[in-house]
Amino acid sequence: MFYRFARLLLRILFKLLYRFEAVGAGQVPEHGGVILASNHKSLLDPIALGIGVDRKVHYMAKAELFRIPGFGAMITNLGAFPVKRGGVSKEAIKTAIGILREGNVMGIFPEGTRRDVGLMGKRGAVSMAFRAGAAIVPVALIGSYRPFTKMKAVYGAPLELSALAAEGSAESQEAATELLMGRIREMLNTGKPAQ
Repeated sequence: MFYRFARLLLRILFKLLYRFEAVGAGQVPEHGGVILASNHKSLLDPIALGIGVDRKVHYMAKAELFRIPGFGAMITNLGAFPVKRGGVSKEAIKTAIGILREGNVMGIFPEGTRRDVGLMGKRGAVSMAFRAGAAIVPVALIGSYRPFTKMKAVYGAPLELSALAAEGSAESQEAATELLMGRIREMLNTGKPAQ
């Protein structure tokens, strides 16, 4: 209930402030584990990634944020769970895979950190998707978050990775990651959902 209310409020705020638009959100599967994998350039990206879809999106967040009185409880209710400083721990990965196996949605930024340019993806998102049997939906966040300029989230079709997942090798994960990042790049360039 709290999540739905917060999402509605944020949709209104983003629409007014950033002229926010979600394009292709209907391509996100309605059921089953899904990773929304996006480029990352702002602290506001998790909000933009999540408010465009009708399913609850879960995220990893810095453990320090959960120690802030009131804020920790709020982000927990919004689907976040803690990750210790210094990289993603085995415990956080187990939590994420559990969330996906339960048929939920995870928002992940394969670059691992915010970047203005680049789009060099790490294999973590693909590895988790393979282990959990989850779909991966590429997402491009386009815009600058400057007030009253256009901001949009473009959702592509889920990637067809079954052959690579069956291999399960580091090379297949690398190939799947390159395919994912290529789709995100394509959508950043065209502003349209990739098929």
